[in-house]
Parts: sequence; structure tokens; C-alpha cells
Amino acid sequence: MTPVELSRTVLRAVRCAVDDGELRVAVPERVVVAPPGPGGCGEYATNVALRLARPAGRTPQHVAEVLRARLLRADGIGDVVITGPGFINISLRGSAAPLALVEEILGAGDTDTPYGHLPEGSGERVLLHGAAEVRAFVHLDVLVRMLRSQGCLVRAGCDTAPRPEWTAVLGGGTDHRPVDHRPVDHQPSAASDTLRIDVRPVPAPADPLPLGRDAARWALLLPAAHDRPRIGAEHLAQRESNPLFRVRYAHARTRALLRNAADLGFRPEPGPVGAHGTRPLLAALADHPRVLAAAARHRAPDRLARHLVTVADATQPLLPAVLPLGAEKPSAVHRARLALAEAAGTVLADGLSLLGIDAPDHL
Repeated sequence: MTPVELSRTVLRAVRCAVDDGELRVAVPERVVVAPPGPGGCGEYATNVALRLARPAGRTPQHVAEVLRARLLRADGIGDVVITGPGFINISLRGSAAPLALVEEILGAGDTDTPYGHLPEGSGERVLLHGAAEVRAFVHLDVLVRMLRSQGCLVRAGCDTAPRPEWTAVLGGGTDHRPVDHRPVDHQPSAASDTLRIDVRPVPAPADPLPLGRDAARWALLLPAAHDRPRIGAEHLAQRESNPLFRVRYAHARTRALLRNAADLGFRPEPGPVGAHGTRPLLAALADHPRVLAAAARHRAPDRLARHLVTVADATQPLLPAVLPLGAEKPSAVHRARLALAEAAGTVLADGLSLLGIDAPDHL
């Protein structure tokens, strides 16, 4: 069962409880499942009981117990535990969770809707209006990408046309539908159901263009919009103290492993990976759709940037155990670890792409 399927299963449990009169509440459009927080257990947790308790006129514990009874009867769910004020913690049967997660990530890579993305047109209409400043220029571009990844229909403009050097150094990227940087007043009038958002992060204290596109964008995006960014050569350093380097290095390593495995005659195949400290990585990969949705919802590219650092750091312990050593023959475990590494690289590449940053296969 994938995170998406589990979310639908929880939503189905809510709907059935409402239909049977156990709960009197409006059924939400979606239910978010994510790795459990401190004090939680299992592979996934959801706060849906806390969300529904007040409108249902019940305690969160009561709502959680109603849903727990239904979830325990669902295929693929091994156990359901209620913790804290009403968090529902879900354990999947056997090794289905990691296997399904890797399959979902790799399978989505072959479609028009990457892992964590939603179909185009499934979200709200948004009109973004950016300030005439270099950091706002980059934030505007990335917010368009992130909101489109969540199915939103987005139009964007700014106070004035950007400076040519901003576009020359910081523009481009992988989104083939560029931002329309005409002043927003010249755009066609927005429909009444369009959400209008001003993009005005704290301005950059120095010119980021000497850093080049990738390092400059990272320097402007990593801090929260209300924080002042640091513009310095530390973003160019090829060492572990530089988070951008760690993210791009982890991605390049996963691609190198795929090339080396092909030379050894084996390919990735999702399966059990053995005990190699992969739980943090699996948790970070499973959390990617939630982080991406939250980053888009809160107009916060920094959340996505920090999440990529988490994924990259969690990937590193796996990498030395992917390829067979010495005369060792490639086994099912090696193929499964290679598939997990490929999934991590896929998430890193997608995240960097949304930030407008290159994800090279070689570093």
C-alpha cells in the first residue's frame, strides 16, 4: 500500500463512518498521512481525528477509535495505534510499506505526474504578484513551479519587468512554461475565485549574481522568506558544510551507482533492503508529498530546500552498501538497495528541478 493509497483508505473509513451515522461531520476532500512524529509508531500517522473532532462534536479519542475499528479491517493494514491526543498511527503488513513506496516513486517517474505531484488543473487558481527585487524574482519563479506541481492554475507578474541580467543568470530551469513578468496590472483581470498572493520576501543584502545560477538560487531560497539570506562564497564550497553540495552530491552518487551496476550486469528491483539504517531515508521519501504540498500551500520554498537536505543526508548511509564488494555476486538485496537509491535520486532531482537548480549526474 502506497502513501497515496493509504490516504484514500483513511478517507474511505471517514466516509463510511459518516454514511453509517457513527460520525456527523463533513467529509474532508483529502487526508494527509506522514511518518509519525515523536511518540508515534508504525510507518504512517494522521491527525484526521483531531481535525474532525470539533465539527463532529466528539473528542479526538472517540473519532480515532471509530476510524481505528474500520482501518483494522482494511487490506494491507497490520495494526492501528492511537497516541497522544488522538493521532492515528498505522503499521502496514509485512514489508509492504518500503516496497510500495519505492515502486510508487519509480513508477511515477515514468508518467507525466511525478511522485508528490498532482494532476494539472486539480488545484485552485492563483495569481502571484512579485516585487521588483532579485529575491522576489526567484521566489516568484519557484512558487509558480511548486503551485503547478500541486495542480494549481497559476498566473504571475511583477511590479516591473525584471532586469536582463536576472533573467540571463537566474532564469531558465526545467519548467517550459516561463513566468510572465509583465506588470500584474497589465494581466487580464482575474476571476473572482482566484487567490491573489503578494510575493515580497526580505530583500537580498547583496548581489547574488556572482554566485551563478544554482548557488545564487539556493542562497535566496534556503532561508525562510521573512529571514535575510546570506550571500557568500560558502554556497560554492565543494564540501559537506555546504547543504547544496550535499544534496547535489547525493543525487550524483545515486546516478553513478546506476551506471556502475549496469556495468556489473544488474538493474534496480524494489524489494527488502536488509538492515542498513534505511528507516530515516524511507521516512523522508514517504514525507515528500506532504512537504511539497505544505511548501506550496504556505508559499515556502525553504521547506522544500530543507527537506532535500534531509533526504540527501539520509541517503548517504545507504550508498556504500549498494554495490557488491570484491568477488561478491549481485543479489536481490543489492538490486533492492539500488532501487531505493534510485528512488532517493529521483526525489532529489525533482526537488532541485522545482527550485530551478541543476541536478547533474556527475560532480
